[in-house]
Amino acid sequence: MRIFRGIVVAITVAFALKVNFVQAQIITQPGTTTFDTDSVRAEFDNGPYFTLYKDNYFIAGTTLGGRPNKTNSDVKFQISIAQRITKSVLPFNSYLFLMYTQKCMWNVFEESLPMRDLNFNPGIGLTKLLIVKGTLVGKATLLVEHESNGRDGLASRSWNRVSLGASIFIEPNVMIHGKTWIPIIDGENNKDILDYCGIYQTGVSVTSQNRRFQASVILTKRRGWNLNFNTVIELSYRIFKKDNQSFFLQYYNGYGENLLDYNRFHSRLRVGIVIKPKLFSDF
Repeated sequence: MRIFRGIVVAITVAFALKVNFVQAQIITQPGTTTFDTDSVRAEFDNGPYFTLYKDNYFIAGTTLGGRPNKTNSDVKFQISIAQRITKSVLPFNSYLFLMYTQKCMWNVFEESLPMRDLNFNPGIGLTKLLIVKGTLVGKATLLVEHESNGRDGLASRSWNRVSLGASIFIEPNVMIHGKTWIPIIDGENNKDILDYCGIYQTGVSVTSQNRRFQASVILTKRRGWNLNFNTVIELSYRIFKKDNQSFFLQYYNGYGENLLDYNRFHSRLRVGIVIKPKLFSDF
C-alpha cells in the first residue's frame, strides 16, 4: 500500500511538472529586469495555482568511507508540491498556499525491497514576493508545518514547527536562503530532535550563466554552541535546455536525514534525477 500511495502522488506531480515549467516561462529571471511592481505581482497571480514546492528527485547511493552493502546503500526520493489558495490580496500583498512534501528512504538492495522510512510533511503558509524598485529579488515565507513518519509505538516520530524563511538573489545567478523555526515537539520518542535536526538553516545556490548547471550548499545548525552542522552539497545539470529535469548528485553529512534515524549519523553520496522549480526551490 505504501508503494501504491507513492505511485499515486508521483502521477499527480507529473501534471505539476509541465504546469510549473509554463509558469516559469511567464516570469523573467529574478534580479535581472525592472518591471512595474503591480505587473510582477500580476504575473504570479495569473500563473498556475498548482506547482512544485521543493526539489523532486529520485537518487541512489551508498555510505562513504565503507564498503557498499545492502544495509548501507539505498534509494532516496522526494515528492513536493504546493497549491496556491489565494492571489496576493492578503495583508502585505502576500498569498496563502498549502504544501506537501513526502520523503522516502527505500532499501532496494534488501530482500522484499522494504521502505525503511516514509516522512510526511504537510503545511500551510503565507508568502510575500520581495520586490525592490520594480525588480523581483526573492520571497519571504511564514509557514506552519507538521512532520511525522506515520508510524506508532517505538518507531513513531513527529514534530511541528512555525518557521520563517527567505530566499534572496544577491546577484542574478546567486541565491542565498535562510530559515529558522519555533519547534513544537509532540513525539514521545524524539524529544531531543533539535540536537540532531537543528534550530535553523542557511545556504547558497549558484547557477551558471546558461542556467543549466547549479551548485548548492545547505547547512542546518544543530542545537548547541559548537559548530555542529548537518551539511548537504548538491550539484545538478539540466539535461535539455528547455526542460527542468537534471542529472543530480547529493552528498549528505550529518544527522536528521530522516525521522526514524534522526539521531544516527549518515555520510552518503547519491546520484540520480531531480526536477526543480524554475524560480525558487524551497528548503
